[in-house]
Amino acid sequence: MKPFLFLAIRAEDEAAENEYAAMLRFSGLDAAHLRRLRLERGPLGDVQLSDWSGILLGGGPFNVSDPDDVKSPVQRRVEAELRELIDRVVATDFPFFGACYGIGTVGVLPGGVVDRTWGEPIGCVPVTLSEAGRDDPLFGVLPESFSAFLGHKEAVTRLPHGGVVLASSPACPVQAFRLGRNVYATQFHPELDVDGLCTRIEVYKHHGYFDPPGEAVALKEMARASTVTEPPRLLHRFVQLHGGN
Repeated sequence: MKPFLFLAIRAEDEAAENEYAAMLRFSGLDAAHLRRLRLERGPLGDVQLSDWSGILLGGGPFNVSDPDDVKSPVQRRVEAELRELIDRVVATDFPFFGACYGIGTVGVLPGGVVDRTWGEPIGCVPVTLSEAGRDDPLFGVLPESFSAFLGHKEAVTRLPHGGVVLASSPACPVQAFRLGRNVYATQFHPELDVDGLCTRIEVYKHHGYFDPPGEAVALKEMARASTVTEPPRLLHRFVQLHGGN
């Protein structure tokens, strides 16, 4: 089996290591078969799609809807590199799964709009599959309704051309969508369990996801009182579908 490529953007080591460990655990892959590239540390370089079974993209504090003048040079570089890669991924319908930042990356393709209209605070929310989601080979492994962890400042307001909504939540119409047959993006985090969410609450408590930072204690209590079991199945299913490439 060719390895999968995991693209990460988190500069905060504790959150970055926790995210990668969760991706490994829930995908069922080892480090040799899920190779991480931390884009915040250096250029993407030349990615030959034929070398990989598929690509996963993690989340982080970048927002594509931020004004350009407040984006760091690193964020602008990452966005430009990912845009070139995503153009090739979509053109060839190459297997791709983007979690949270995937929405921003894929959602701004032609026809799409990503802005601050449908942001959601950190929490555990009910997510419901659309008819297309229930019939989808990846999302169809999930029940029609399930709980998921999330927290995001931006979201898709209008889908890019050809986009198909797969899941929604009460406060965010596009929790997941697909382009073609193999390109997926979720707003929620399929890799997050309770410990992972608590780690991110602590690491990002000064990044404007909640205010004041003292609310972190209550948010961690919320996480520990929540039951989130279904979203990680998406990562394992993605590998099942594309691991033979």
